[in-house]
Amino acid sequence: MPIIAAVTLWACSDPSEGTGIHTSGGKTGQDIEYKAPDYADDYSAIASWDYHVQWNLANIHDPSVAYYDGYYYMYGTDASYGNEHLKATRGRHFQGRRSKDLVNWYYVAGPFNDAPSWVADSLNSIRLRMGLTPINGADIQYGYWAPVVRRVIVGGKDVLRMYYCIVIDNYIKSGKPTSAAFDGSWSERAFIGMCESTDPYGAVWEDKGFVTCSSSDKGRDGWTRADAGNWNDAYFYYNAIDPTYIVTPQGKHYLIHGSWHSGFALLEIDAESGKPKTALGNPWADSAEELTARYGQRIGTRTATSRWQGSEAPEIIYKDGYYYLFMAYDGLDVPYNTRVVRSENIEGPYYDITGRNFTNGRGDCYPIVTHPYRFEQGYGWVGISHCGIFQKEGTDEWFYCSQGRLPANVGGNRFSNAIMMGHVRRIVWCPASASEPDNLWPIALPERYAAVPDSKITSNDLIGTWEHIGLVYDYAHQNLSQDVVLKADGTVTGAITGKWSYDEATKRLTLGNVVVCVERELDWEANPRRETIVYAGVDKNNKVTYWGKKI
Repeated sequence: MPIIAAVTLWACSDPSEGTGIHTSGGKTGQDIEYKAPDYADDYSAIASWDYHVQWNLANIHDPSVAYYDGYYYMYGTDASYGNEHLKATRGRHFQGRRSKDLVNWYYVAGPFNDAPSWVADSLNSIRLRMGLTPINGADIQYGYWAPVVRRVIVGGKDVLRMYYCIVIDNYIKSGKPTSAAFDGSWSERAFIGMCESTDPYGAVWEDKGFVTCSSSDKGRDGWTRADAGNWNDAYFYYNAIDPTYIVTPQGKHYLIHGSWHSGFALLEIDAESGKPKTALGNPWADSAEELTARYGQRIGTRTATSRWQGSEAPEIIYKDGYYYLFMAYDGLDVPYNTRVVRSENIEGPYYDITGRNFTNGRGDCYPIVTHPYRFEQGYGWVGISHCGIFQKEGTDEWFYCSQGRLPANVGGNRFSNAIMMGHVRRIVWCPASASEPDNLWPIALPERYAAVPDSKITSNDLIGTWEHIGLVYDYAHQNLSQDVVLKADGTVTGAITGKWSYDEATKRLTLGNVVVCVERELDWEANPRRETIVYAGVDKNNKVTYWGKKI
């Protein structure tokens, strides 16, 4: 396929230059006053492009984070409230942010202003080989989705590498936009490309071109579709979107991608070039076996019998002998929620906390890492998924980032569900059950990260009333909080009853038969915002995740 390399130069301005680490109530160190972040969750008042330097984490969707040259860089899908990002004159696509402290984030231009020319060239080269008429470049409908960024060493240099997705929203048969009348075919394919930068702040990226694309096991001509409403038997076996990227402890590089359709593909990548090690050939085959031998091994699927399985956005990390594979379930507007499975081998099989085999598509997986929720104050959040997972530089602390959407009709705004605020949350590693203290699984904390000063948490600190949420799978509904009271006599009443105990050394709180992890965080719903204590944990036997906040 034609590959066209290009260097794009975009300028940007970053007020974070020289501002140092965020300190946000209480004291940290000797006399440094902690100041809670004061940016509004409902950012509609500054949604205009004219205010983009004030956005902070406003208008973040499908984020990925990597540490590079002293900063955390975050990039995501092209999405904003009112599509204001399209008013950017430079670096319009895959716009980013950067931060020193994971709390204050400043705008960074993206790598592209227009779709790289190789996308149209590759698309039409495939169409010609399929006996189809090429689509005029001006008629191609592009979507810019879900990049992943990683710091890698290439030629002895630290490089920020980005794999990005460009989706073609035209019909296969006629080449017309899918906004036109249904023409009896599936929509066109998605492409994954790659670019690299040694100056992401200056938005200087070198595009490396084509990596892979959507591929089919139904042969060259199996793209017809009788019913526009039938999504269960799609032409594409692999959908080339939502990449995640990992370098294994053995030094092997892998790209994992996929969405809905048939599941997630594992594709080995050459470390230096960033391209597939195996020659892909034509993006079709007459069987899944023939296709996957070239386009990647399937390592997971929510439902093996359907191509409309409602899972997407794989994200993978390696920790303590396991590959943890995070994924998004269901639609992104409200029901989006996050699950995680793990394997001792990159190829799988991947199992959930109950032993269910995700690689073989044995049904819904647990634990729930995030889910739509609401504490008593505030409107809560929905659409919390498509996550990036990253490690804080120089520590063993792990973080979860995603968008969160406001529910509908917040403040009388019928478009409030389109308000997307970036969420950064710490991850705690929680025992699967009280009898398995060393079987640890990652759960995001219920409150977003705000660099609250750390200090010892004692048993006395925990006595009092908490808002408790049992995160259970409830499609398109927010899980609501209930009161739980931890009493000085070691009993707990309210939504949980029984005994409680606390291990200060491990910061593990036992509530009845469940062990949760305790941390200091910010009560974002309080007015004014204030420091508090939160917990997160999992009850694998009942498939429930526990979230709590002291009030």
